[in-house]
Amino acid sequence: MIFKKNKKMENEYIEEKKYLRAQKKIKEIKGFYWHLFWYLAVNIFLWVSIFINLDVDESFFQYGHFFTAFFWGIGLFFHWLGVFGKNIAFTKDWEDRKIKEFMDKDKFDY
Repeated sequence: MIFKKNKKMENEYIEEKKYLRAQKKIKEIKGFYWHLFWYLAVNIFLWVSIFINLDVDESFFQYGHFFTAFFWGIGLFFHWLGVFGKNIAFTKDWEDRKIKEFMDKDKFDY
């Protein structure tokens, strides 16, 4: 009886840990997508502002007009790498996880 109770508590603990890890991962992914949204919004705003205020004989394609996008883009890349980069390579572990994922999703009835 005690063994069953301990096993149940252990399973609940494991499920709670899984839930907390999943919740943390979702928060990281959500944070990346907000970062991407603001990157696009701010850079589009800057480029439209620059384009509107250009002189007639001035070219839009000057290196100074793209500094923000370039350097912020480097930061955005490293943010992406931190969130999604752990599974960049197609390793055996990745393959096993994908097989399990597809098998879990498969609702084939006989």
